[in-house]
Amino acid sequence: ACCLMYRGDVVPKDVNASVAVIKTKRTIQFVDWCPTGFKCGINYQPPTVVPGGDLAKVQRAVCMLSNTTAIAEVFSRIDHKFDLMYAKRAFV
Repeated sequence: ACCLMYRGDVVPKDVNASVAVIKTKRTIQFVDWCPTGFKCGINYQPPTVVPGGDLAKVQRAVCMLSNTTAIAEVFSRIDHKFDLMYAKRAFV
């Protein structure tokens, strides 16, 4: 499954069109043994910007959440780096 969370100046028509493009282009690969669906959410409030932050002010944004077993390797690397920094007393 895949979850698309939209924020800002977005209408359901645009969301449906983007999901149709994703399904048509097949750039995202899903396993064939599990039914795949898209869960979509829309929050009409524009993304919030922190003053002095690094993110630019935009009218719309989307965040995709998906599940994969490949993420285990990423978390393993982050965990290892955290352990190295913690051993150097970086967080205390």
